[in-house]
This record gives sequence, structure tokens and C-alpha cells, in this order.
Amino acid sequence: MVRATLLATAAVIAFAAAPAAADEGMWTLDAFPTERMKADYGWAPDQAWLDKVRGGAVRLTGGCSASFVSPQGLILTNHHCIATCLANNSSAAKDYLNDGFVSSRREDELKCPGQQAEVVTSITDVTTRVKGAMGSLTGEALTKARDAEVASIEKAGCTDTATTRCQVVTLFGGGQYKLYQYRKYSDVRMAWAPEDRASTFGGDPDNFNFPRYALDAAFLRAYENGQPVATPQHLKWNPRAPKAGEATFVVGNPGSTSRLWTGSQLAFEREVRLPVTVATTSELRGRLIQAMQESPEKEREGLDTLNGIENSLKVFIGRTKALNDPAFTGKLAAAEADLKAKSARNAALGDPWTEVDSAVSAYRSLYYPSRFMQPSSDLLGYAQTLVFAAQEREKPNGERLPGYTDSSLPLTEKRVLDARPVYPWLDKLTLEWSLSKAREYLGADDPDTKLLLGKASPEGLAESLVSGTKMADPAVRKALWDGGMKAIKASDDPMIVYALRLADRQRELRAKTDAVYSGPLAIAGAKLSDARFAAYGDTLYPDATFTLRISYGKVAGWTERGEQVPYQTTMAGMFERATGNAPYDAAPGFVAAKSKIDPNATFDFVTTNDIIGGNSGSPVIDRAGTVIGAAFDGNIHSLGGNYGYDPVLNRTVVVSTDAVQEALEKIYPAPALVRELAGK
Repeated sequence: MVRATLLATAAVIAFAAAPAAADEGMWTLDAFPTERMKADYGWAPDQAWLDKVRGGAVRLTGGCSASFVSPQGLILTNHHCIATCLANNSSAAKDYLNDGFVSSRREDELKCPGQQAEVVTSITDVTTRVKGAMGSLTGEALTKARDAEVASIEKAGCTDTATTRCQVVTLFGGGQYKLYQYRKYSDVRMAWAPEDRASTFGGDPDNFNFPRYALDAAFLRAYENGQPVATPQHLKWNPRAPKAGEATFVVGNPGSTSRLWTGSQLAFEREVRLPVTVATTSELRGRLIQAMQESPEKEREGLDTLNGIENSLKVFIGRTKALNDPAFTGKLAAAEADLKAKSARNAALGDPWTEVDSAVSAYRSLYYPSRFMQPSSDLLGYAQTLVFAAQEREKPNGERLPGYTDSSLPLTEKRVLDARPVYPWLDKLTLEWSLSKAREYLGADDPDTKLLLGKASPEGLAESLVSGTKMADPAVRKALWDGGMKAIKASDDPMIVYALRLADRQRELRAKTDAVYSGPLAIAGAKLSDARFAAYGDTLYPDATFTLRISYGKVAGWTERGEQVPYQTTMAGMFERATGNAPYDAAPGFVAAKSKIDPNATFDFVTTNDIIGGNSGSPVIDRAGTVIGAAFDGNIHSLGGNYGYDPVLNRTVVVSTDAVQEALEKIYPAPALVRELAGK
């Protein structure tokens, strides 16, 4: 196996502050760079192609992407995107996460708590309205005016909140505002998933590396009124091997990037946010591993959480390495200097860089309190949402906090009321960890520490809150949701009482952040956006915002330490790599079906497409518009992709439809799904 490193000192790195180069770009569907792709590839999709793809692309509100791949609401995504659904449906008697799930009848498909599938139906520019509402306001007044106008636009855009969702999205740091309208499906069910080890073969050592042998794929289904939804705009399933050099498209919802950040924002990331995140997350990982070793039950109940923590930790460590690499940061600084030079004669622009510097400087004193005043606990999370929802619903729609407006409440309510298991030991572990870190970083005598703990220890407070609350009961949560502030004030549930205790300080910190950070950044961001368009024209794309984007690229390996990394792996390669010891122990289903499996079938492959977290599950589409894979990872070099794209080394890792078809037919047989995918 070729071991990848994050250093890219010899690479040519392209950044979004300047015109996008090579295969860089997470483009909005209403601004695809047709001419640029034609120049690079000799062909580009037309509007009809883009419209069809948009109609088949799905956003999962759990933080992933997906696609409809049959007329009956069948959804392709990644296994790691639905692992929580499997875990939530599991018990000591049946462990779906470990064993996988294959439904022979649609009636047996498993509901996924809190999950919602959404398809973009239109994108409308509302920049003039939002900026007009902001006018010449500053600070907290600006953010309140902006949020009120956003709430008004969203409410008017989606009067049927049962089937539609509206979301105004900020692009280019405040340079543009777009209204995204969605057709939503609130009943999402599990249809097929392999064993966990089939998806996670290679475990943490292979995460963000290649070659990979991971069957990171699963199928969901969208329902409405108890029946599978009709999805005539689905994408065609094409179970074939990729071809070297062929054009590929990734259509999904990249979560967040920071490619348009200034030097002071990146410095804050490197000096403040990332160090505390890496240190505290590493400790949480250790605490959880130790606890999971206490019993098979805890091992089962903690596995999904551990997988998520390990994945996030690797991302944070990779970003830290990127921002501490002089060659990498030198390219960032050069791109910023180029933009400043091109903007120097624009007197109307002012000095947005100094404005950002001041905002970031002011935020430094607010960051730790804001971070640690949000203790980590599913049960406390329920209580805090119930408290804030009750308080916000007493206000006019335009005065509410984001997340509690009329357009947002249906999803908030669903997440609070959907039934799912909460394991007391695990909730107690995360709560006492976060409280102990608050005391460590804020100090024992800090007023916020005293508000969080009183005279209790982190361990004692976590024990009393978790053991005394009834927040795990959906019926209790529903009564509090329906009862509003009257029910909240009358409740003696310790989590509700604690959430009320913290609420005023949480609001105060938010208001201060709006005044000195978010408000000024909105103004400066709009100026920086104007500067970029003036300097580079329209060859730009906005930072990722977990909204629908398309990237184009090609199937291609790369050169690592003088060796060529191949663009694909095969089924035979997985068996050669297996050692029988975790995490290189082949899944039992693969072992049992070894003689049936085509050893030459493509398992995973890599492309030059530009993606980031949130793109997990995105369909990888060929020129014909058919699905040939699902993106599930990046290589180790892509961890710096939050700040800049490297066309030489950055790669998207994809599970091939060739491998998924083998699994559907021979390893975890699902003949009904095979027929459905074939259109029979």
C-alpha cells in the first residue's frame, strides 16, 4: 500500500480567491462554468442535463448527500451516512449495524429517526431584498434585520410546510443570498445495508487513504402517507467499472469550506479553534474506547459514535497539518496578496481586510465561552431545543432565532420528537467530558464555569442530570413541545431546569457575537465578494454551505513518492489485503461468498472531483448522466481541501456501482432491489 502524506510542497495549489483552475470548484447549479469545462474537456452538459441531475439529487438532513435511483423513491447513499439509523434500530437481540440489513419486503423497511430527504426544486436570487433590509445597519441590529427578512422570504416561499422547505443561503460571505426551495420527504426508511465491517474495512488506518476496499454504500427509501414516493426524475443506475480518464460529476451538498477566508481568520483557526478541538476530541476518543471495553453492550452501543469521532478527529488533525505547512499557507497568503493588489485602487471598497481582522480579534475573547456553554449531551440537547422552541414560538416569526422560524420548525420538531434510543452511560460520558473541559479551559473561578457547574463536579452533575431526566421518553418531549412555555416553566425535569439555567447566558453570548463578529463579517464579506468579482470576473464559486453543488473531474490516480497510485481497486485486492485481524478482517458475508464474487470487479476508485465533508453519498455521474458510484471519502491530501484545492494530489474516493451490484446479487442478496434498479 502506498502511504500518503499531507505535505504538498511540490504541488501547484489553486485557490478560490483567484479564478478556479483545473478541476477545482463546487459550483452552484445555477452557475455551472460551461465554457470553462468545454475548454478543459471539449464538452460540457447542457441545461437539460443539469436540470435532470438536480431533480435526482437528494440532501439528507443528517449531514450527507444521496440520489434517487429508481421510480419508487429508492435512494443511494453511503453506509456511514445511515449507520446511526441502523444503530437506532438495533438492540441486544438484533444488531443491524454489525450484521447489516436486507429487506425482502418494503413493509419491513426500517424507519430512520430524525432523517429527512430533500430535493431542490428552484433557486432564486434574493440578494437585493436581504441587503436592502440590512441597509446601513451594523452589529447586532444588522443580523436581526437580515434574519427577519430571511424569515419573511422563507415563509412566503413555502406556505405548505408539510411537503416543502425553504432556506435562504448566504453565499460569498454575504455577497449573495439565494432562496433554495425543496420538496421534502419526512419519512425515510432503510432498505439495504451491508455489514459494518464491509463498509469500514481498514478502519481508522485506511480512513482518508487509498487504496481502499470499503463497501460504503446503502439504500434508503422515501415514503409519503405510508407509501413509497414516485420519483420519475431519478438517475439511472449503471453497474459498470469506471474508465481511466473519463469525465465524472459529483452532485451533492458539500458541508463547509473556508477557501474565501482572510489571513486573520485562518490564523484564528490555526491558533485557537483547531488546537482545542484536536486536544479535547482526542480525549473523548480515549474515554469512549475505554468505556466500550467494559462490556459487549457498550461496545455495540458506542460503535457509531466512535466511528464519527475518529473520522472527525482525522479531519481536524489533517487541517492542522495543512495550516502548519509553510508551502501550503504560503500559497494562501500569495492568493490573498494578489487580491489585495488588484483591489488597491478601488476606493469604494475601503479596507475589508482590516474589518475582518478587528472582528476576529473581538471574537477571540468570546470563543471559549460560546463553545463550552454548549455541553455535549443528547438528552440536554433535547431539553435546550424544547426550551428555546417554547421561548421563540412566543415571538413573531421575524424576531425568532434561526432554526425556530416557521420554515424551520417542522424539521426541528421532527428531530425532537422522533423516537430513538439514548444510552445513559454514553450520554453521561459525553456530558461529564464536556463539563470537565469547560472547567479546564475557562478556569474554575470563571463565572461561566460557575454557571455550568455550581458547586458540583462534572462527574456528579452529569450523573444527577442523566439519571434524573425523562428526556429519553418521546412522549415526555411531545408534552413539553405541545405545552409551550407553560409546560416548560412547570417542569421539574432536571435537564429542563438546567437548560433554562443556561439559556440567558447562551443568548447573551450569541448577541455579543452578532455585534462584534457576525455582523461585521457580513459587511466585510460582501465587500470582499465585490473585490473578487471585480478582480477575476465570474470564474468563481462560493464556499460550501451544505447546499446543492456540482463538481466536474475525471477518473485518475496520482503519483506518490515516485510511485503511481492506481485509479481503482478490485474485489480480489480486498481478500489479498485481509489479515484476519481488525480492522483488516474481511466481513463474514464477503468470506462466505468469496467463491461467487468476481475478483476483477472494481471495488473503489478515485477521481479529481473537488469535494468536502457533506458530499458523502453524492452520486458520481458519467457523461451520459448515469450513476457509476457514490463518493464517500477523500485521500489524505484532501484534508487541506477546506482551505484550498490541489489538482495534483487531491482525490475523491468512490465506491463503485460495480461492487455494489456484486453485493446485491451475491454477498447480501436483494433480488427485488436488483430488479428495481434494472427498471424491471
